[in-house]
Amino acid sequence: MSSATLIADAPRLELLDGFRLRSGGVTVRLQPGVQRLVAFLALHDRPLQRLYVAGRLWTEASQDAANANLRTALWRLRHPSCRLVEATVRNLALDPDVIVDLREATCRAQRVLAGRHEPGDLTALIAAGELLPDHYDDWVMIERERFRQLRLHALERLCEECRDAGRFAEATEAGLAAVATEPLRESAHRVLIRTHLAEGNAGEAARQYRVYRDLARNELGVAPSSRLRTLVGSLADA
Repeated sequence: MSSATLIADAPRLELLDGFRLRSGGVTVRLQPGVQRLVAFLALHDRPLQRLYVAGRLWTEASQDAANANLRTALWRLRHPSCRLVEATVRNLALDPDVIVDLREATCRAQRVLAGRHEPGDLTALIAAGELLPDHYDDWVMIERERFRQLRLHALERLCEECRDAGRFAEATEAGLAAVATEPLRESAHRVLIRTHLAEGNAGEAARQYRVYRDLARNELGVAPSSRLRTLVGSLADA
């Protein structure tokens, strides 16, 4: 069997925009408690002690009850079409063959920030959604914010690089995606305004400035920074 076939047949775990698991082209249904276990392991790139996993996932249960819940979840993970977890007497880890969309998106963003982005990174990062938006565990929310910040910085960098290369349509896409993700982020508006100015679209730059100015005033009670006002110059009063 070729390596390409092996990759195609590997289980794919999607955590962005919600939990989804596919194996062999078929969606695999997992119970909510089992989803939490798989997601928790997917957010860690190393084996974790069973006691630690049980304690983090079932914080309100006694240690014995948490261990029992973990054993039940592992038993329910016995799916004939795919292997998801590597388990030893002491440790648990996501099986290395499982493809995780969050890890892919993280690698793309880190590659962009290292100055060596590849074709497809812009489209993928624009499309990347929020990490497990329906989950409110503290371990999810921490990783959600970490990825959100990483993606925002990568989108801003792509906006700048595409602008400098004269690819204004792509630069605008990246800038708009960053603004849509966090409308109150001044740096996102700034790179987008720079793109409009570089393309010669003073009207668009002025409009974008006013959008941010009004948002900052109404939502935060602050004015745009002097850096942004200097960038737009006389357009700030247009």
